[in-house]
Amino acid sequence: MSKFLAAALTVVAAAALAVGAALAVVALLSATPEQPNVPLISYESATPRK
Repeated sequence: MSKFLAAALTVVAAAALAVGAALAVVALLSATPEQPNVPLISYESATPRK
């Protein structure tokens, strides 16, 4: 019974660690600022060739 209890506690601890790591990754990914969507090249101001 002692080995079964130790195995069960190990599984619970591993599951809690995995959930914590997943939540930390999601928090880090949503903490990154939104990048501006500005084009590097704009053709609106270019004069057309003849």
